[in-house]
Amino acid sequence: MAISLSKGQTINLSKDSGSGLTKVFMGLGWDPVEQKKGGFLSSIFGGGGSGGDIDLDASVIMLDAGKQVIDTVSFAQLTSKDGSIKHGGDNLTGQGDGDDEVIYVDLTRLPGTASHLVFTVNSFRGQTFNDVKNAFARLVDDTNHKELCRYTLTEQGAHTGVVMASMSKGGDGWHMTAHGKPCQGRTVADIARDAVSVL
Repeated sequence: MAISLSKGQTINLSKDSGSGLTKVFMGLGWDPVEQKKGGFLSSIFGGGGSGGDIDLDASVIMLDAGKQVIDTVSFAQLTSKDGSIKHGGDNLTGQGDGDDEVIYVDLTRLPGTASHLVFTVNSFRGQTFNDVKNAFARLVDDTNHKELCRYTLTEQGAHTGVVMASMSKGGDGWHMTAHGKPCQGRTVADIARDAVSVL
């Protein structure tokens, strides 16, 4: 059974997976908050509605032990330069069940200098997280599709980005930490400083 992480909690992935991890994927998902239907006047003037699409973008920043950025994978660059990380593609709406965007990581192909992977979500259109519900990040062992852990974001707010979680390499293997740090920015480059600050 997958571990449900609370904000700030860290787990040893090697210990909890029962063996050395080789391939994982981070599934990130969210749903748009359903807007209340307006009355006659709001329908004339464009208010109200039954919900909307939320274009959130999942990204990962690869950093070395000194917290210097090695590479970034997002909708703008779907594969890392070394081929170890691949983005599953951009979801423009947030509609549907399950993972909205997926980032695949081959831990055996990461460069030796890679010490941290920070996973972020940001709103490309500038919609805030007041318009988002049920945002989550879940880490899955890609060799057997076993969900290792999950972090569900409970806070909403006027921010446009969130540093969801990070994976860090230690002497005893990889660890995952849930962050849920709100920040402002429409692209991963805008929130890179916030991503570094959680490490």
